[in-house]
Amino acid sequence: MASLQENLQRLQEIAANPKAQLDRYLKSGRQVVGCFPIYTPEVLADAADLVPMGMWGAQTEFSLAKKYLVPFACPIMQSCMELALGGKYAGVKAVMIPPMCDTLRCITQDFKFGVKDIVSIPFTLPQNRRITAAIQYLTEEYGHVKERLEEIYEVEIREEAIAKSIECYNQHSRAMRRFSELANRHLDIITPTVRHGVFKSAWFMTKAEHLAYLRQIIGQLESLPDYEFTGKRVILTGITGEPDSFLKILEDHNMAVVGDDLAQEMRQYRTEIPEGDNGIVRLAKQWMERIDPMAHEDELRRVELLHGLCRENAADAVIVCLMKFCDPEEYEYVAYSQELKDAGITVLSVDIDQQPNSYDQARTRIETLAEML
Repeated sequence: MASLQENLQRLQEIAANPKAQLDRYLKSGRQVVGCFPIYTPEVLADAADLVPMGMWGAQTEFSLAKKYLVPFACPIMQSCMELALGGKYAGVKAVMIPPMCDTLRCITQDFKFGVKDIVSIPFTLPQNRRITAAIQYLTEEYGHVKERLEEIYEVEIREEAIAKSIECYNQHSRAMRRFSELANRHLDIITPTVRHGVFKSAWFMTKAEHLAYLRQIIGQLESLPDYEFTGKRVILTGITGEPDSFLKILEDHNMAVVGDDLAQEMRQYRTEIPEGDNGIVRLAKQWMERIDPMAHEDELRRVELLHGLCRENAADAVIVCLMKFCDPEEYEYVAYSQELKDAGITVLSVDIDQQPNSYDQARTRIETLAEML
């Protein structure tokens, strides 16, 4: 069995180079489905023995994407278009796209017309999630996705296979939550960049493969004595807490990430797929219970969530990783940041982008935060 450091290093390598992971799958004969952020029915692909791979862009300059997207569009979408137009997703037959915001709605058409060799499978997640019709509607949407996957990949997605994949995904969610708990007892090993690598790598592996790594890592962490961390503890919230150059600024100032509400990370694992007899209905019901700024809420539950994360993890501050030009995140930021400040919680926002950036401004802001805490 590999050592703890070897396991962590392997996941960091996969997170840093998803193209190499894609090529490995294709070379081995596996078929891959692209999954745009942030909620796609990966289970349906997994149940067909396809590999669902996340599409989160990369640190890159935007050139080809400018033909389709305005400069103030979401950097992740611009980056994904840039990579797709540049042939970086070659070998992927189809992508699942949830049009949850204005830019994602545009992407469903941009991808269709700009990337001719990859089929776009758009589907809509209902925003009114408190009525029965929402479940019925999303069940039909997922049913359409299932039919398209079966047609494009020439596979059959059986109910028993869906149930098996759901169990694997729920086990993986539990393991990710357990890893997050253990990470806080070993902050000398699970630095912000290492923590991020464990979370991000899950997007580029089958959940069964990632779960196997997690189980080893969890067992290895449980065998170690707890570490007494004397630095500052922070919670991250936003879409992503990357690149590593940003996270290393936290490390340089003796800050540890002890919890998160990031779309790319823990938001994926808080809400398990519920029990039931019909797999697609179960997937639809999961969406109804998620807490996410992309999903309509009558009340701003994010304040309670972040407040709870700070209390449970003895956090000193919340750092908002504000993705540039992300309207849903920016709209909520004004409300929840003020409520957190009123509750006595220190809040700092930093801009996150997917174009090469020195993050000098973020470094200055984090230096100031470290002096204040």
